Amino acid sequence: MTTTARPRPVRRLRWILPAVLVILWLAVGGFGGPFAGKLSTVQQNDSTSFLPASAEATEVSALQKGFTDTQFVPAIVVAERTSGITAADTEFLAGTANSFAGSEGFGDEVSPPIPSADGRALQMFVPVDSAGEVGDSVTELRDALGAAPDGLTVLVTGPAGQVADLSAAFAGIDGLLLLVAGVVVILILIVVYRSPILPFAVITSAVFALGLSSLLVYLLADAGVIALNGQSQGILFILVFGAATDYALLLVSRYREELRIEQDKYRAMRTAWRATLEPVAASAGTVIAGVLCLLLSDLNSNRGLGPVAAIGIAASFVASMTYLPALLVLLGRTAYWPRRPAFDARHAEKDEAADHKFWAALAARIGAHPRRFWVASSLVLVLFALLMPQFEASGVAESETFLLDVDSVAGQQILGDHFDAGSGSPAVIIANEGSREAVVDAARVDGVGDITVLSAPGTQAPLVVDGRVAIEATLTDPADSLAAEDTIVRLREAVHPIDGADALVGGTTATDLDTKTTSTRDRTLIIPVVILVVFAILCLLLRSLLAPLLLMGTVVLSFAATLGISSLVFEHIFGFPGADPVVPLFAFVFLVALGIDYNIFLMTRVREEARRIGTRRGALRGLTVTGGVITSAGVVLAATFSALAVIPLIFLAQIAFIVAFGVLLDALLVRSLLVPALTVDIGQKIWWPSKLESAPDPDENVCAEPELDSSRT
Repeated sequence: MTTTARPRPVRRLRWILPAVLVILWLAVGGFGGPFAGKLSTVQQNDSTSFLPASAEATEVSALQKGFTDTQFVPAIVVAERTSGITAADTEFLAGTANSFAGSEGFGDEVSPPIPSADGRALQMFVPVDSAGEVGDSVTELRDALGAAPDGLTVLVTGPAGQVADLSAAFAGIDGLLLLVAGVVVILILIVVYRSPILPFAVITSAVFALGLSSLLVYLLADAGVIALNGQSQGILFILVFGAATDYALLLVSRYREELRIEQDKYRAMRTAWRATLEPVAASAGTVIAGVLCLLLSDLNSNRGLGPVAAIGIAASFVASMTYLPALLVLLGRTAYWPRRPAFDARHAEKDEAADHKFWAALAARIGAHPRRFWVASSLVLVLFALLMPQFEASGVAESETFLLDVDSVAGQQILGDHFDAGSGSPAVIIANEGSREAVVDAARVDGVGDITVLSAPGTQAPLVVDGRVAIEATLTDPADSLAAEDTIVRLREAVHPIDGADALVGGTTATDLDTKTTSTRDRTLIIPVVILVVFAILCLLLRSLLAPLLLMGTVVLSFAATLGISSLVFEHIFGFPGADPVVPLFAFVFLVALGIDYNIFLMTRVREEARRIGTRRGALRGLTVTGGVITSAGVVLAATFSALAVIPLIFLAQIAFIVAFGVLLDALLVRSLLVPALTVDIGQKIWWPSKLESAPDPDENVCAEPELDSSRT
């Protein structure tokens, strides 16, 4: 192949533009990178702030401000000595806790030590300023209590203790999570491409995309435009690494193909970039549209994840389509060292066949017996999907969300052994003053211990604010337990019907209950919307109705199969107590949006090939030439999502497993067997109702091994 000589200024411009792009991205990475570590400063991990204004617990929280100083959250200091509390124990606890009264991060009113009925435990309530760094304040308190007398166990629990432990769980999210994800991606890329240079080119693309997305998310969260929590931050990091790497793999693979048949590296990149742009843009657009459906959520935390994830995907797309091609074209064939693709037009076909030997053999087998392959793979998915009803997603107690032993959980256990387990986090009932007695009587339901009407300072008279009173009901079960949530339901059923009371029930437990109720409603609404949105995008991309319908069906079936397998793994291997209602929602959004990516990568190539050699042969060739790169992309994405498991929270561990397993199922079974076999079996009709201008499918010899020529489209 000959190339036309170009004027020197033009040749110079060809490398100047890529060099400028690389320099610009270096500047973006250098400026935006530090913001990844600053995202924790704009997080909101208070569950109350995530509820919609219409939630009953939110209304109670707003009304409470007239009765108590809601700026402070209680830290419960609980001490236990199995042989019985001593005077020295009481003196130590009182002296240490009181030393924090009025200091920075703490309130003035620290309760005196309250002994348990059995004389073996004490509890104190220390107010912690919620406007400050709750985690740091609790850590300071725990450090001081660490000098307890021998034999005395002292722990800090309650709402403030749980916030501190949650903050500690997310503390390494911008260090450990990125390190694990980065190392995993580099190792996989080294194994796949056997090159020490290419993996670092790809990983820098992901790093720069993360820097850009972190900068944008930080600015929006700091301005109060979006809500960011630790979970959203972790998912952002993983999405950026996974998506940027997937998009990079498609470009890298196509560029290598072009370098074998095009001597000029700039022309090779131009062809590769144009061929990659449509499927990558469609993939990114699908994921962005899918995650933005979370804006329909009534939970601020879910609604905030939508734009956060969308920003991450958009940054990954931009970095993969600008920085990476610029870097690759500057490196040229050196990027693939030591296995540099040599230009030799006469042997291009032979080299390509050697690279795709496994996938060519698989394509030949699918071509010979397509119906056998799609029926068998569908049956496997259906069998797994039959287990989906066993997936338990009714919620878990807050104390069971941690995968490691933490003080707040251990302290809650001691509290429940010696006191009413709901001490320090009572249910709060706001009612009209004229119905106070009726509400107090009705509130004595099963699961409620003491009932107290808040009194005016220095008096025994009820505190009345705007004609309403506040009543605290101490629960006998831990405030974060499912049993306590059942008590809230009974409380509401008891006080709501009282005429003229206008009673509302809130508090910590009510907040958890309303969060789960809202999550269930979100799941019912958002999942069908995601299906419709992704289906519409596929229709536009493939200019067909039948193909998108089949693709959506395979992805939804794959999701059901994934939940079925997850139900067995979670219950019988990991021993998880259940899952929050939001887990299936997040899993569906990510699996459908990400799982459909591989079908997009495959079917856009099939459509490209079908114009030349017919749909059946095009499907087999599409499988052959994309099999390796899409499988590699699936493995990378699964591995990066698995990195979420380093954060010791059950929610993220479950998301990590579901998405990782589902992505592998999509890449290895759905996209490698089911979709190609269906396409071959259906043939030209799969593009209905459009009439794709393609070569006719021959009636005979359809099942021959797909030709691996290198003709350009």
